[in-house]
Amino acid sequence: MSVLLLTHPSGLAHDTGPGHPERIARLRAVAGALAHPDFSGLMREEAPAATEAELGRVHPQAYIDRVLGTRPEPGRFVHLDPDTVMSAGSAEAALHAAGGAIAAVDAVESGRATRAFVATRPPGHHAEPARSMGFCLFSNAAIAALHARAAHGRQRVAVVDFDVHHGNGTQAAAWEDADFFFGSSHQYPFYPGTGGAGERGAHGQIVNAPLAAGQGRAAFETAWTGRILPALDAFRPDSIIISAGFDAHRDDPLAQLMLDADDFAWVTDAILAVAARHTEGRVVSLLEGGYDLDALAASTATHVRRLLAG
Repeated sequence: MSVLLLTHPSGLAHDTGPGHPERIARLRAVAGALAHPDFSGLMREEAPAATEAELGRVHPQAYIDRVLGTRPEPGRFVHLDPDTVMSAGSAEAALHAAGGAIAAVDAVESGRATRAFVATRPPGHHAEPARSMGFCLFSNAAIAALHARAAHGRQRVAVVDFDVHHGNGTQAAAWEDADFFFGSSHQYPFYPGTGGAGERGAHGQIVNAPLAAGQGRAAFETAWTGRILPALDAFRPDSIIISAGFDAHRDDPLAQLMLDADDFAWVTDAILAVAARHTEGRVVSLLEGGYDLDALAASTATHVRRLLAG
């Protein structure tokens, strides 16, 4: 199985300041895990920068200008909200995070790879079309999905998200689009306050499977096998993007779900089974959350092993 790993050193220059959970060490932990000999078969490339036109499939120009125009002097920080911080290297990192998602789509659609994993930061699934939040600047998964449609003719696009926090930004991008499926499991009620089961999109193409704090494998598997996967199958996607957040791990400091790395292996296999039926196995996976460094490294490694083997 040909799997492409995309990353970029600009992610190491996105400094969020002392004590911030979405920190540079996250990317180093992922890189260290994927340096193991188990991953010698990965194709490895640097993520290019997205163009403003590509970002504009989701974000209005005024918002793009605001983010890209925020470039503080080295050592200084700009808080876009209480959680979302930009430093001198943040705009460039955000461009490469979105560009990596786009390049991953191009690679799987061209047949150069069957699957791709994009290890970049900042993450993206909380970024709404005109608002940054939750550590996120550009809506990378939604940008990737709409690129698959615009550049490769994949009309029916899907994003599935197992980050512990609801992907409100992806949901906002998909809400009015009948051919854009979004499915998410997440802790609820919890940040960002969205993701109730009754939030179904303008065309019923959004499936939210909320989980209570303290729930673990049984509830997680039920959410996917009982709700998200059957709906994804019925949607018959032409393209599948995974928002791969690993903060539902029991050791993560920002949430209270009780998953282990094996649970991320299970859900990856389940998504790949749907991809085998509808997209000839093509899948793009994007790193989202995960804030305990050991759990993040182990969970990412497990996920990418399944991409290689599945």
